Amino acid sequence: MDIILAPVITEKSEALKLNDVYVFKVSKKANKTQIKNEIEKRFNVKVVNVNILNVVQKKRRVGRYTGLTTAYKKAYVKLAKGSSIEY
Repeated sequence: MDIILAPVITEKSEALKLNDVYVFKVSKKANKTQIKNEIEKRFNVKVVNVNILNVVQKKRRVGRYTGLTTAYKKAYVKLAKGSSIEY
């Protein structure tokens, strides 16, 4: 099972990098411990804290057609002082 799916690159996530907090899109079935272990193993850094949230589906419209965006889980990962991730 692939736990880390992609980094989330937004204006807010770029501002959080100044505080050593990185944002990732993760698997819906992953928990905090699995995310922490995967980040530490993959990027060779020390993780201090992990916060997760479920991003809910939103209604979207294109012309007369309606649909829903995809729901996913997002993880805010705080690294130890001096650690950084390059992606």
